[in-house]
Amino acid sequence: MASSRKSKLSLKAKTKAAKRIGLALSGGLDSVVLLDTVCKAVHANSTQESAEIWVFHIHHGLQKPADQWLEFCEKLAKKYRVHFDFRLLHFADPSQGNIEARARAERYDALTDLCIEHGIEDLLLAHHQNDQAETVLLQLLRGSGVAGLSGMPLNRANTKDANTITLWRPLLNQSKAELEAYAKEHKLKWVEDPSNQNTRYRRNAIRKEIIPRLEKIQPGVIANLARSADLLAQSQVLLDRLAKQDGRGILEGKSLKLKPLLAFANADRPAANNLLRYWLKLNDLAMPSQERLESWWRDLSAVKSDSSLEWQHDEVSIYLWRSTLQVAKPKAGQWVFQDVPTRGKSLGLPADWVNQAQAEGRVEERLRQGAEKIQIKPNTPRKKLKNLFQESDTPPWERQAPLLYVNEQLVAVAGVGVSYPHLASTGKRVLPAWLE
Repeated sequence: MASSRKSKLSLKAKTKAAKRIGLALSGGLDSVVLLDTVCKAVHANSTQESAEIWVFHIHHGLQKPADQWLEFCEKLAKKYRVHFDFRLLHFADPSQGNIEARARAERYDALTDLCIEHGIEDLLLAHHQNDQAETVLLQLLRGSGVAGLSGMPLNRANTKDANTITLWRPLLNQSKAELEAYAKEHKLKWVEDPSNQNTRYRRNAIRKEIIPRLEKIQPGVIANLARSADLLAQSQVLLDRLAKQDGRGILEGKSLKLKPLLAFANADRPAANNLLRYWLKLNDLAMPSQERLESWWRDLSAVKSDSSLEWQHDEVSIYLWRSTLQVAKPKAGQWVFQDVPTRGKSLGLPADWVNQAQAEGRVEERLRQGAEKIQIKPNTPRKKLKNLFQESDTPPWERQAPLLYVNEQLVAVAGVGVSYPHLASTGKRVLPAWLE
């Protein structure tokens, strides 16, 4: 069919230079069609013979036949002679919260982890035109703005732990009917998820009840909604460009200066809202509701220039500190012991002491409780961490620093230093370092 040829051509262009390609496979019709077209596109071009295709399946455990779907996907990967891996997700209480949103977030996170583990930078997803139309209607019902109504992009970068994975949707311009015709023509087999029939879920209700009615009123509504999403995405590009211009003198890296921001908001609130949303986008955060946005403006207008405040948004903290808005994201890392040259004069912890403590399980990381003290310089007293953070001008969100204990003794604080009384200048030595 013409549409399938179009998807193959786009896939060829994308995978030509790729060494490894990731593909999310649920076992449903959409992802099975994607796998079939990708494999044919790669193998049809002799320049792509060395490209590796990795198929990833996420086992949510929310449906009884989930084990059978996993087995089906593994067998399908063997049939196409591609690599296969999977992740099993656990939901403590599926009845709590928005299970759709939770499952989606966990799925993307698991797929990203699989890509990082296998050295893959490009991941293909099987979203199609009907998915885009449903997304637009969902966002419209939520009262979303231009960014939300833009739907799903053809591609976007997803960054985690200094790794960037690009998500691609090569079937986004093809309808469900076209995919079904392709699957029938090529005699493909797939599995059916019974939960897709449950209209208790909003997306299913839109798919099963709303869109069919809209089709009767306006034939071609799916393609029209997808077209609107594309036009709105183009509008969002212009809004981002405007925000970047408006942000001169206000936007500093990934921070916002309060005084010029408030002056700008008093002069042009819609443009200031656009700038604030652009700043959240720069920090990879979700767009706030209009109510939350108005609440933020009230807080900012009432706060004194030398005061501080904190907001919780999208599972991170946003701080106003020293008249600057900044996002504090949790920093993952670990303590490591680095060897110190034996012949040098550099100080370090006695290696034998550390090694013995490690063997006995007496080396541990702890969180700050509030009363810890440490001496980090010679001829100085032990000081509370609170005082050391104040002296070093450490922002509030970085003061919950990881602490390193050896034999129940505090020997290092991330971002502060190492306990001076524990250091030695001779013998085998190691120095603790916090690596993010």
